[in-house]
Amino acid sequence: MYRIGQFSKINRVTIKTLHHYDEVGLLPPAYVDEENGYRYYTSDQMLTLHKIISLRNMGFSINEVISVINNISILEIYEQRKAELEAQLVESQKQLSLINYYISELNGGTNMNNYQIIIKELPQCIVYSKRIKVSGYHEYFELIPQIGKEILSINPNLKCTSPEYCFIIYHDGEYKDNNMDIEFCEAVKNYGKNTETISFKTIESTTAACVLHKGPYDTIGNAYAYIFKWIDDNDYTISGNPRESHIDGIWNKDSSSDWLTEVQVPIKQKNNI
Repeated sequence: MYRIGQFSKINRVTIKTLHHYDEVGLLPPAYVDEENGYRYYTSDQMLTLHKIISLRNMGFSINEVISVINNISILEIYEQRKAELEAQLVESQKQLSLINYYISELNGGTNMNNYQIIIKELPQCIVYSKRIKVSGYHEYFELIPQIGKEILSINPNLKCTSPEYCFIIYHDGEYKDNNMDIEFCEAVKNYGKNTETISFKTIESTTAACVLHKGPYDTIGNAYAYIFKWIDDNDYTISGNPRESHIDGIWNKDSSSDWLTEVQVPIKQKNNI
């Protein structure tokens, strides 16, 4: 048998850790001297301790280790931990991809202060929407307020979501600055009555690569060029039509240089096609 100090040195664990494993019932000593309180462990307990260390190195919690040691739901616990690690790996790969891309941009002398890519989940939402063709961005200033007035005229109690989510879907599937096939959408709390040209529907959630563009709409093509290049360079493919979420604009900013628009492009990884 081994005194606790010897046992800790042999197995490269601290005495404090062994005390903790005893307290939680994971690895009590084989024998405790009643006179002096010395704790003793057997060589057979090394096998159990090594299994505990191995499980802890895999990231299992103490409670999960206890379940495995006691042969409770072993396969389920391993599968759950596997799923957690796979999710962490996917997230780490995304982070690494972003870092590598920005390093490459910096090495190439590109100024990244204008655009920063983020990947996020666009939420499922109920919207009222109207699909129309416009000759250019300048038409938005007249058309969009009219859409709101028309839908509220027959739905006076209609409430927008909080925070508000107003966006335009570009059905051309690419950046265009004229003759655009667009769909204006406003997220609302519930369905209402349709008009002849405006209808309610549910937009499903999707993962999107996003950049913020600050400034007038006539320079937003730069944001599209940046985001499309990033998608192509980072093993993603476009999985839906681009959106523009209008955060600040003519309705609350005096200068077009202060307008803020988020370009959102639905994506998925190429190996998931």
